[in-house]
Amino acid sequence: MNDWKKRLGIVYSTNPDYHYREEDDKGQGEAIPKEKQPLRIYLDKRNRKGKAVTLVTGFRGTEEELNALGRLLKTRCGVGGSVKNGEIIVQGDHREKVLNILLQEGYAKATIL
Repeated sequence: MNDWKKRLGIVYSTNPDYHYREEDDKGQGEAIPKEKQPLRIYLDKRNRKGKAVTLVTGFRGTEEELNALGRLLKTRCGVGGSVKNGEIIVQGDHREKVLNILLQEGYAKATIL
């Protein structure tokens, strides 16, 4: 990535001692403990040709942790899905099952919307 694309908010500075702030490449923010993750589970049918998917949003942590959680949910539900843009997509309406899995794994603040 170019240096100028990493800069936040400043286009140009005439101050020779100025140091540009750069965005962090750590994923989606700081990781917080499982029991404090405010995960939201809901059913989505928009832009999916009428097919229903279960979406899990609100995860804060590294990309690897998100992928591992997505893999766990897809495996336990026995369906396909993906992890995109910080969301876990599980094919089909598995809201209750996903909630139970998340609660078993220690995500105490998971809720169905």
